[in-house]
Amino acid sequence: MSGGVDLFDLAQKEREEQAVYRRTVLCCGSTACLSGGAQATQDAIRDVVAEKGLEQDVRLVATGCMGLCSRGPLVKVRSRGEDDVLYADVDADAGRRIAEQHLAAGQPVEERTLSLEHPFFARQVRVVLENMGEIDPNRIEDYIAHGGYRALRDAVSTMTPAGVIDVVQRSGLRGRGGGGYPAGSKWKLLNEAKSDQKTVIANGDEGDPGAYMDRTVMEDDPHRVLEGMAIAAYATGAIKGYIYVRAEYPVAVRRLEQAIRQAKRHKLLGKNLFGTDFSFDVEIRIGAGAFVCGEETALMASIMGQRGTPVLRPPYPTERGLWGHPSMINNVETLANVPTIMRRGADWFANIGTETSRGTKVFALAGKLENTGLIEVPMGITLREIIEEIGGGVAGAKAFKAAQTGGPSGGCIPLKHIDTPMDYDSLLALGSIMGSGGLIVMDEDVAMPDVARFFMRFCMDESCGKCLPCRAGTYEMYELLDALVTGRGTAATLVRLETLCEVVRTNSLCGLGQTAPNPVLSTLHYFRPEYEALLVPDGAHLAGLPGAHVAAAAESASAFADGSERSA
Repeated sequence: MSGGVDLFDLAQKEREEQAVYRRTVLCCGSTACLSGGAQATQDAIRDVVAEKGLEQDVRLVATGCMGLCSRGPLVKVRSRGEDDVLYADVDADAGRRIAEQHLAAGQPVEERTLSLEHPFFARQVRVVLENMGEIDPNRIEDYIAHGGYRALRDAVSTMTPAGVIDVVQRSGLRGRGGGGYPAGSKWKLLNEAKSDQKTVIANGDEGDPGAYMDRTVMEDDPHRVLEGMAIAAYATGAIKGYIYVRAEYPVAVRRLEQAIRQAKRHKLLGKNLFGTDFSFDVEIRIGAGAFVCGEETALMASIMGQRGTPVLRPPYPTERGLWGHPSMINNVETLANVPTIMRRGADWFANIGTETSRGTKVFALAGKLENTGLIEVPMGITLREIIEEIGGGVAGAKAFKAAQTGGPSGGCIPLKHIDTPMDYDSLLALGSIMGSGGLIVMDEDVAMPDVARFFMRFCMDESCGKCLPCRAGTYEMYELLDALVTGRGTAATLVRLETLCEVVRTNSLCGLGQTAPNPVLSTLHYFRPEYEALLVPDGAHLAGLPGAHVAAAAESASAFADGSERSA
């Protein structure tokens, strides 16, 4: 197209250059595998390739996450005219052997192979993660060769903004950050806002313990995020985009910065994209790691250089956002779904998942399992299927006890609900939430009061302190839990704890405080005997019990509910 980049020529040239090589070695270069020695593995393979003079025959690529992190580093060998061979647990010595035996002599190292039909891979449906382990995240050409930026080109060249929004609405895509708000509805609100200074924001402030879904997408497929943002901007009339990333993700920051430079160089960001009147640019804003900045009003405050604390809504960001202009915030995973939806169609995406939870969900599968890592599964798959098939069952022949979903904002699901479908509504009915996608499996040895205390300590530390119900309430809940766990709690302690959970849940200013009691309430509901077994008789160790701030928190909550502190 006149004035724009020719994606077909770029993709064809890249594919032709890659086709010259007889073998391609895809080495996982994700953060998880790098922490397990993947760089040494890559260096060992590269050294052998050089020693054997195979540089013209073998292409070595450091790819993104292949998923099965517990068996990393992972290496896949793709040979012309042969089936792919996947290797697991590839340290430097194994990498050298693979290079000498497979790359140089054509003989796979059988004892290191892992079947591509392994249940961990076979049960997944990859949409967001479709490029993971397949492309070099540092090269825009590789992304384009795999269909990248075609959806953006077709949207701005052949569709109206309303038409793009219609596709997203019919797909049934809901926000993947935890709230599950329909993405198309949010886009429509920004589209209808009257302003020439609209902004699209990608929320990459992933702070749940054990969660690394968004980090992986930003690190290993950064152009997918940019393309999703650009499509959202075209649909809503936005001219500016910000990606909010926490400082603890330096690799994601570096690769996003590089991707932005590459996209600008190829005129895929900037002025008059694909020769049209549509212009869009993106900047990165780095957060200091405050969990509360995952809340959209706190996130916007941080972007504007203010302290990251929430404010009451309405007005909502689509009415009054960054610097007073209409803005829209989508989670990174939400935006990463968009290019594939636009390429394959709304009906294709809507046919995955359930009636009310369409598409797939990426989970960081962690805890006491044989197989842990990053997975993408259809909405509606049961917790049992994830644990027993994809996860390979509980490690060490132990019994399953509970699964924590939704991080500090979620709840614990017990064995009796192991056949629960993993979708928004089913999890909410159990007192948990989908959240951003953390999924931690616990075995029979885990004490549930300890779990509740761990998450409450996290919430206490991460509270911004703006409202008293959260500031004092999370502290007191932690102290009450600590009293129970350390043998200083009585029956009255449990009563105080449950009362305070309700105070904090109903009176906190933002989602952090409103959901902080969830791990406590869910473990009390499903595992109450564990709490009761910790109780000591009334009057024992009373001097060590907390409670000085409980009355103050309750009194403040009453005033807060009446609106006297709403301007805080």
